[in-house]
Amino acid sequence: MQVNLSGKIALVTGAARGIGQAIADSYTANGAQVIYADIDIETAQKVSANAQGSMALRMDVSSEEEVMSGVARILERYGRLDILVNNAGVNTLKHRVNIDDFPLEAWERIVNVDLTGLFLVSKYAAKPMIKQGAGRIINIASIAGLVPLRLQSPFVAAKAGVVNLTKAMALELAPQGVLVNGIAPGSILTDGTKQLFYGEDGKFHGRVAQMLAHVPLGRPGTPQEVASCALFLAAEESSYVNGHIITVDGGWTAGYHRDF
Repeated sequence: MQVNLSGKIALVTGAARGIGQAIADSYTANGAQVIYADIDIETAQKVSANAQGSMALRMDVSSEEEVMSGVARILERYGRLDILVNNAGVNTLKHRVNIDDFPLEAWERIVNVDLTGLFLVSKYAAKPMIKQGAGRIINIASIAGLVPLRLQSPFVAAKAGVVNLTKAMALELAPQGVLVNGIAPGSILTDGTKQLFYGEDGKFHGRVAQMLAHVPLGRPGTPQEVASCALFLAAEESSYVNGHIITVDGGWTAGYHRDF
């Protein structure tokens, strides 16, 4: 997919790998100068090394100080910020249990990154966009925020928060020229899902067929398939799309697909 992002400055959080890297790379390939932000700065530096005009930036999205200083560095270098993709997020591989057994520490970690972190980056990135009178914010949610899944209550709660926060932001920022939309991926083939399902030694590898029975396409998605959606939402072609959550899930949430 090709669009014109020439001259655009884009901040992508969680850009060192997976969906975030695919989005950042797609923006770079379409002319944008991209800030590859991640708490793993070494990997961010490696994956951004060939992205002309771009930079790697350490950013812990749950730290207001790091977010504030990071956005300030971007503005100092580029003078503007046109696109924000809130992709940084965590779940848990260890704790897949009922809410009565879910540790508070794990709950706080997930909510602090997946929801509060998104709020913090949006807060500081929206300021220059409002000043410019233009901008795009794209929040990576999850189908778990639309149709709850078992045994991961904090992730479900945080992503449901992202869904409605996206809509609230769209209402607030559109009058200032800033469009806000979200993407809800289904099961995407990443390092994390390989550890859970798709790797031969994945924790729940034996349940792959059962899980994919919910997906009409019968396969996991790829990071690039999510990136193509993010590319559309950053492009001029989506100039009247605001407050929408686009599912990229192979039809998982379209209805009850399993045989019964």
